[in-house]
Amino acid sequence: MAKRRTVWDLVKRAAGPAVALLVIGFFGGYALAGPNGVIAWGDYRHQLQQRQGELAKLEAKKRVVANHVALLDPRKANPDLADELIRERLGYAHPDEIIIPMDQADPAR
Repeated sequence: MAKRRTVWDLVKRAAGPAVALLVIGFFGGYALAGPNGVIAWGDYRHQLQQRQGELAKLEAKKRVVANHVALLDPRKANPDLADELIRERLGYAHPDEIIIPMDQADPAR
């Protein structure tokens, strides 16, 4: 005699594959549209280019500051240059004083 399948038996048999499809769909959707998904990849590339530009600017500024620090090294610093830089940067120069930067003072260099 053949066994009759009830609706409840069909639901129990389909529950496992249905849950598996839901889990696969969830992770597939996240891989496509999630914060680290394929769609967000273009935005990350754009942000990377912006940040690399900012990094280049900051590294150039760092080189300038490192050069100034090297010029202010007490073992090899020019006291006049140190005084000039400090007074100019900190605003301690009098309004009637004229500060001529060293790179512009001697065109022969």
